[in-house]
Amino acid sequence: MSGRVDARYSPAGRALPNRLADELTGFLDGQVELLSEMSADLGSLADAARAAVLDGGKRLRPTFAYWGWRTAQPEGADGEDDLVRAAASLELLQACALVHDDVMDGSDTRRGRPAAHVRFAAEHARAGWPGSPTGFGTAAAILLGDLLLSWAGQLFTTGIQSLPAARAAGAERQFDLMRTEVVAGQFLDVLAQTRGQFDPDEALRVIRYKTSKYTIVRPLLLGAAAAGASAGMQAELARYGDLLGEAFQLRDDLLGVFGDPAETGKPAGDDLREGKRTLLVALAMSGGDTGVRRLLQECVGNPELSEAEVEELRSALGPAARQVEHRITARAADAVGCLSDAVGPEAQRALVELADAAAHRRF
Repeated sequence: MSGRVDARYSPAGRALPNRLADELTGFLDGQVELLSEMSADLGSLADAARAAVLDGGKRLRPTFAYWGWRTAQPEGADGEDDLVRAAASLELLQACALVHDDVMDGSDTRRGRPAAHVRFAAEHARAGWPGSPTGFGTAAAILLGDLLLSWAGQLFTTGIQSLPAARAAGAERQFDLMRTEVVAGQFLDVLAQTRGQFDPDEALRVIRYKTSKYTIVRPLLLGAAAAGASAGMQAELARYGDLLGEAFQLRDDLLGVFGDPAETGKPAGDDLREGKRTLLVALAMSGGDTGVRRLLQECVGNPELSEAEVEELRSALGPAARQVEHRITARAADAVGCLSDAVGPEAQRALVELADAAAHRRF
């Protein structure tokens, strides 16, 4: 796999990225116009919102929402355009999460470009305004994330409101759970870093809420509920999503340490500098010798790590990385094994392809 996370073998799969782009661009055009009517000073906020949503991204969550829909509805069924519009809102929610995540982690880059708080800080510095550029950048990025979250709800409602009431309510329930779970998962992640422990069970708990539910389970179930899928079908999709979500996050953990910055858009080793308590480092701590454990305790979470120290940590993490790689392969295979013929041949092929791409991507 090249690492692209979309299903391209079918006309539906080929058209979906463009449909999502059209929905997002059209919606943002209207919101940016509204901001411009309020004040010319909101131009930088509008530009940052466009960049956060439109500059890159895998469109993974709306893709899963679409194929959740297709488990119960044929291509082109009534309501599909409404579902695609609602699914596009998940990109606004994801943009909010990334903007806030970069602030909390102190990350300088996102998708190979300056993170939003860095971008705003640079604007402050260029203008020569009094006060702290860093403080302004942080405040502006928090407000940007809040704005994107508000817009996500607006676009979701616009899309879902034309569907039958019971199906719309089911999709809204999944959207509400998704927003709650991602905040809960993020808090658990921050708490794990703060406690400074290396606990595999805690790492897996963070994955369950920060990634599995948010990235795959809820988008799938949102689409399936909007389509009127049965309770049995939704349970099947939830099992698939829980397993694949773990594989997806574990791949992210490996890329955060061993990935190519040219493909990931972030410096390799940032997760180590930020002190992420991933399953990778937890397994290395539990299985390593005294020297490895001392190295992890002294270095993980040190923002001043040199490249040489990062390389030393990579070497120490090698055995644990092989364990994680094996777990990724197993979880992705188990996810695919959850899919029955009831899913339908086209949706099943798409979900199999998505599982392979999500688990074995390079970015």
